[in-house]
Amino acid sequence: MEALSKPQQELEHLEQQIAQLGAAAADNPEAQRQLKELEERVANLRRQVTAAMNAWQKTELARHPQRPYTLDYANLIFTDFEEIHGDRRYGDDPAMICGMARLNGEAVLLIGQQKGRDVKQRVYRNFGQPNPEGYRKALRAMRLAEKFGRPVLTFVDTPGAYPGLGAEERGQAEAIAYNLREMARLRVPVIVTITGEGGSGGALAIGIGDRVLMLENSVYSVISPEGCASIMWRDAGKRELAAEALRITAKDMLEFGVVDVVIPEPPGGAHTDHKAAAELLSAELQKQLRELRGIPIEQLLVARYEKFRKMAQFFKEE
Repeated sequence: MEALSKPQQELEHLEQQIAQLGAAAADNPEAQRQLKELEERVANLRRQVTAAMNAWQKTELARHPQRPYTLDYANLIFTDFEEIHGDRRYGDDPAMICGMARLNGEAVLLIGQQKGRDVKQRVYRNFGQPNPEGYRKALRAMRLAEKFGRPVLTFVDTPGAYPGLGAEERGQAEAIAYNLREMARLRVPVIVTITGEGGSGGALAIGIGDRVLMLENSVYSVISPEGCASIMWRDAGKRELAAEALRITAKDMLEFGVVDVVIPEPPGGAHTDHKAAAELLSAELQKQLRELRGIPIEQLLVARYEKFRKMAQFFKEE
């Protein structure tokens, strides 16, 4: 943190100057020029601060409460979004968003976890931790998309599937495992994007796809750093050490072949400019979708299966 303190202090100082100049810049050309220069310096400093972050700081950034969530992207990237509710077995799960929409005019299915901004919304959305009915709702929507030949786009942002007693009683593990199998078989293109926190099986349950994208400041892991530290060292306070050991950043995931593309974010992170973040994500989604549309479905299914079978193989058989 000491290495970051000086740029962060300068950043805070510049942001205060921008706030002061903002009111005076409307009718003052000199003030407008100074404001533009300050904004450019702020953008550069944000890039420096973000680039110097360690794995734990990246985790905190991925969890930033102002980071755009699935419904934000639904409004900024897609048109004609119509939400789908209920799993037709138990109930609806507000932590999982599903709905038909259009991406640049093309009909698609959007699925993603949803966290809340304030306490009331976080409780309603169960802090972005789906119950079994959330995953079953997602699968029901995927089958609808498959029936009508619509590509499936999933946005992953969850600390994990909900571990409560009720969730276990209703078959949480079975719901996740079933989704893994069925997503591998979906006869439509599937694009997965890790937009924030990709936590454990709760993330992977909507994470099987032909292309796996990851935003620059998101994380993807089998367990949270706190959970890992509690197990390995019996001390959740060693979360920073655990985060480094887990190799959970976008750079690590790309190196390991777990994700295919890392999408850049606006300077400082997606929370600083939702619109710019959405534009960057939209461009990559459209590019990947065009490529997948040109691949025969049988070839796509074989490649999808092989993609996930080959993950985590770091040795060669003699």
